[in-house]
Amino acid sequence: MNALDTREGGPGAAWRADPYNDALRAGRGPLFLRRSDGWLLPLEVERWCEAPDTADWSVLGRCRGAVLDIGCGPGRLVAALAARGHRALGIDVSPEAVARTVRSGASALCRSVFDPLPGEGRWDTSLLIDGNIGIGGDPTALLRRMAAVTAPGGVLIAECAALEVDERCEVRVVDGHGSRGAPFEWARVGVRALHAHAEASGWGTLRQWTVQGRHFVELGRGPQLPVRRDLSRFMTTTNAVISKMAASTSARLRP
Repeated sequence: MNALDTREGGPGAAWRADPYNDALRAGRGPLFLRRSDGWLLPLEVERWCEAPDTADWSVLGRCRGAVLDIGCGPGRLVAALAARGHRALGIDVSPEAVARTVRSGASALCRSVFDPLPGEGRWDTSLLIDGNIGIGGDPTALLRRMAAVTAPGGVLIAECAALEVDERCEVRVVDGHGSRGAPFEWARVGVRALHAHAEASGWGTLRQWTVQGRHFVELGRGPQLPVRRDLSRFMTTTNAVISKMAASTSARLRP
């Protein structure tokens, strides 16, 4: 599958329909991704609807410049980035996710990552957090799309599964009360598998880390990609130029 179709009846419609939007509206689960064989993956709705935790801040501290959060959910990361002075945009196929993000004071659009996006090729940092590397069920295709969205020299930060897994499957969103959404393609990718998908799509690994049992990988493109070992020094330099970037970034990223 090469796109996440958000039209009526398409795979993206699963995230527009209940029970996903109901759970976001309530701010709590239970909510799961369910495979056809009955296997359930819990979705952490309560954590998504709260303020960023320590693991989230390990990602936020590595963001630079203009940031695009793919599958932003209720917007905790976008809101935190905006509060720190970043030009940040969230996209999500769920209207309720977008509405919650906007209510938090952040910017968001109801779109798939495979739709035309504002500022394509000019985002300094792109995010695929909370398992969103699985969007579309084809991690290599998704990473190739991210290469078109992210600026040359920009970075992509992706969260991986805790297990070493490389799985593509059909799932539904279900709750604990018998409601279920439409089937769609999804993927789960561990750290080792992400490295392989990244290499196949032209990305190189800059660093990886684990916080509170969550696993993250920072990817970049181009030859001789440097590993930023002195993060505090890097962030000081980045923050010093944010004010200069804000005016031009605001104009160029306007939908």
